[in-house]
Amino acid sequence: MLPRFEVVARRRPVALAVPGPVRAPYAAVTAPGRPALTLSSGAVTLEATFGDRVTLHVGTGGPTTTHRCTTHRSRRSGQPQALVEAVGLTLTGPHVTAFTREAGAWVARARYDLTGRHDVHDEAWLAGLSASHELGRFGQLGLRDLRVVSHADGSAYTDDGSVLLTATSAGPGGFPSGHCSVWALDPSTLELEHRADLFVRRGGVHGDHAAHLVRDGGRWLLASSTWGDFDRRERPVRVTVAESTADLTRGVHVLDGRPLALPTDGFRSVGVWDPHLVRSDDGWLVGYVSATRYFRFHPVLAAGPSLDELSVRGVGSGPETEGTTIATLDGERRVLASDKRRRCYPVLDLELREVGSLEAAYPTNIPWPTIVELEGPRLLVGFNGAHHGGRLVGYGSHGEVVIQRELSPRP
Repeated sequence: MLPRFEVVARRRPVALAVPGPVRAPYAAVTAPGRPALTLSSGAVTLEATFGDRVTLHVGTGGPTTTHRCTTHRSRRSGQPQALVEAVGLTLTGPHVTAFTREAGAWVARARYDLTGRHDVHDEAWLAGLSASHELGRFGQLGLRDLRVVSHADGSAYTDDGSVLLTATSAGPGGFPSGHCSVWALDPSTLELEHRADLFVRRGGVHGDHAAHLVRDGGRWLLASSTWGDFDRRERPVRVTVAESTADLTRGVHVLDGRPLALPTDGFRSVGVWDPHLVRSDDGWLVGYVSATRYFRFHPVLAAGPSLDELSVRGVGSGPETEGTTIATLDGERRVLASDKRRRCYPVLDLELREVGSLEAAYPTNIPWPTIVELEGPRLLVGFNGAHHGGRLVGYGSHGEVVIQRELSPRP
């Protein structure tokens, strides 16, 4: 019998800045009141001023380029609408955003995309980054794409009674403004605690996300989707895998990623994402999503003796079905997914034939079907499409974490 779930908690741990070293282009500076704020390194200066209307001043240049200064305001969103308690300036991938804190909430008031003017992924430039006030890492406006951190056999990796999860820490904008983070979920209080931020080095440091963190013997494997510099025409999204013996569940880490070749034989594919890795008796099972075009996508399951020798085992249907997750239900390996059009979580066999669906609330957007195994009733951890930060951030600032608990079986 498939489990049934009901919503028991909602969480949204918003934090514009978190303390710690900046090792990727995900940085923030905040201050009370309305002082000017700056982030700078080399010939690049990013400044936010907070008069009647919030303004960004962007200066870029280099040894072979002319120094250029530009000013950016938003006509519709640039003016604060309440008493400004504090201000913030963030760099999230190529996006520079100025915030005001009004009535206890951060609101984006000015925003600029540095793409084409400066490569924010350059490690030498990042090493020189400084700020007018205390410099910290960018935190998150919401959490999405939550997955259980697992052992290679698929069982949950726990720490002092808490279940660890990876998530996409949502930024003020589209895909490149998010990054991968690690969280601890207390099964008693259902509170979330931020533990780590993980970045991928691949020709620069990127905030790749939609990830799965796996403990495989004495090493960690991080499989992530290359949303950090996604461009549907020039850089279609792919999957990388990185390996480390460091404790990736705490602190900030930059890992060397290599391409994980996920097979797409027999069907059209313009991109793959959402990896989920489980070691079986015969080798590895890898679930992922493949897109026939952006954005029409469906689940895929591959298998092989190693991660470098995978072949397609099953292909599911779309047109907007993602979050492919390998799980054990009633002692059998199953594949779970999230179907936006039907607003349900289909349950599939290993050939990706549908055998049922979870009886659970289906929030907005495409919440992944993340089941947390506990001694008592299981949890289903997902998210919704609720944005945060005002209209200027657009798509990408979602979501609110939605936690469901398993109901007792029907008599």
